[in-house]
Amino acid sequence: MNKLVPSSLVFVLATLASAQSSVPGRMLVGFKSDLSPEEAEAVVKSAGGKNSKKLGDLNVHVVELPETANFHAVENAFKGRKEVEFTEPDMIVSVDQVAPNDPSYPSQWHLPKIQTPTAWSTTKGSTAIKIAILDSGVDPNHEDLYSRLVPGWNTFDGNNNTADVYGHGTKVAGTASASSNNGMGVAGVSWETLIMPIRVTDTAGYAYYSTLASGLNWAANNGARVANMSFDVTGSSTISSAAQYFQSKGGVVITSAGNSGAASDLAPSPYMTTVSGTDPNDAIYGWSTTGKRVTLSAPGCVTTTFNGNGYGGACGTSFASPIVAGVAALVLSANPNLTAAQVTSILQTTSDDLGVAGLDPIFGYGRVNAAKAVQLAYTPPPVTTTPTNPTPTPTPVAPPAPADTTAPSISVSSPRAGVYLSGNVSVSFAASDNKGVVKVELLVNGKTTGTSTSAPFTIRWQTNKIAKGSYSLQGRATDAAGNSTTSAAVLVYR
Repeated sequence: MNKLVPSSLVFVLATLASAQSSVPGRMLVGFKSDLSPEEAEAVVKSAGGKNSKKLGDLNVHVVELPETANFHAVENAFKGRKEVEFTEPDMIVSVDQVAPNDPSYPSQWHLPKIQTPTAWSTTKGSTAIKIAILDSGVDPNHEDLYSRLVPGWNTFDGNNNTADVYGHGTKVAGTASASSNNGMGVAGVSWETLIMPIRVTDTAGYAYYSTLASGLNWAANNGARVANMSFDVTGSSTISSAAQYFQSKGGVVITSAGNSGAASDLAPSPYMTTVSGTDPNDAIYGWSTTGKRVTLSAPGCVTTTFNGNGYGGACGTSFASPIVAGVAALVLSANPNLTAAQVTSILQTTSDDLGVAGLDPIFGYGRVNAAKAVQLAYTPPPVTTTPTNPTPTPTPVAPPAPADTTAPSISVSSPRAGVYLSGNVSVSFAASDNKGVVKVELLVNGKTTGTSTSAPFTIRWQTNKIAKGSYSLQGRATDAAGNSTTSAAVLVYR
C-alpha cells in the first residue's frame, strides 16, 4: 500500500523525506471490466498472490502477497496476464501543506481574488450539493462546520467515525465550505453546500491509494457531486479508475498538484482536475509543484478552520484544491443538471489566464474565477461527443419556476421563556414552509449566533462564553426562494 500525505505539510515537517513509500507486501491490480470477481481471484492465485479484496465498484483488487514473495516477480507475473490492465504498489501519500511565514498575511485574501463576492450575489451554494472531503476527517464539533456536515465514512478503519485525527481535513473542509455570514470565524467558498467527511488517513496524516480509491467509491454511491483530495495522486492508475467511477456518477474530482517546488512530467488525468498554488500577486508559489499534470491554479494560502474549534492560516496546494472544489460546488448549485464534463469545461473556460496563452505547465488553463464560472453555469458550454459535430448547439437550460412568495413560519420550541441557562445549550425551533425551509438562524439579542440547514432545526449556543444577564432569543427561517420570517422573542437568563 502506498502512503500518501496531504499537500500541506507544516514547516516543522519540511525535513521529512519527500519520496513516497509503499505498503510492504501489498499490490494494486486493475482487471479488465469483463472479468468476474471469481476469475480475478483465480488470476491472483496463479500469479503468486496470497489473497485479494475488490475495491468497491472498481475493477481494482488489493492483493496481499506471501511474506516470502518477490514483489517485482509477482508484478511481472500479473503484467503477463491478458486479463490485467495495470499493476502498481499501494503507495503512501502525504498532505500538501505549507505553514505561512508572514504573521500579517491578510486574512482570506483568496476570496476576493477569485471573485467569490460577485459569485455569492448569484448563489452561495445549495444544500442539495455535497462536497466529499477525503482527508484526515473533520472536527464534528467545530462551530463553523458542524451544521454543514452530513454522514460520511472512514475507509481507513472501516467504520463511520470521521472525526479529524490529524487536523488537516478540518482546514480543507473550512476552506471549501465553512458556514458563513454567521457572525463567527471564517467564510467558505461555497457557504451552503454540505460537507461529507471521508477519513482516508492514519493518525499521522498518511493516506493510501487504496483508502482514497475506496473513499471515492463510497462518496460516489452516497450522493457527493464534488470530491476533494488534497494529495499528490495524479499518477495513480487505481485512483484514476476511482475518479472515472465518481465522474460516471455525475461528480467532479479535484486534487492538489503537490508542494515539491519542481516541475513534474506526469500527464494530467482526464478524470481529475489538478491544482497548483498562486500567491496574492497571481504568481506561482515557489513551493508549488508545476508541470503537465496541472490543469488549474488557485490561491495557495488561506485563513480557515482548525481542529479543536480554532482558526488560523495555512498554505499549500492542499488549500488551492478545495478552493476549486468550492467553486465547482457553486457551479453545480447554480445548475445541478450539469454533467461532470460540463463543470470541468466551465472551470477551465472561465479561469483567468495568467501564463502563456491557453494551457501551460504553471497555471494550467488559469487561476479559477468563481464569478465567471457561476455566470456561465446558467448557459453552459457544449461538450462535443463525436468528432463529426464541429458546431454543437448549447445545452438548453430549463426556464425558472414561478416565483415563491410565501414566507416560512417559525417559533422557538426550546428553551422556554424565563429559564436560567448554563453551559452548551441546544436551542430548538419549529419551522415550516410550503416549499421547505433551507436555513434557520439563531438570533441572540438580534445578532446571528448559529445556523442550521436541516431539520430538526437545533443550534448549539455556548452560554459559558457570555456575561450573566438577560438574553432575547429569536429564530429566523429562510426558504429556497429567499423568503424569511423572524420568530417572536423568548427571554432567558444566564
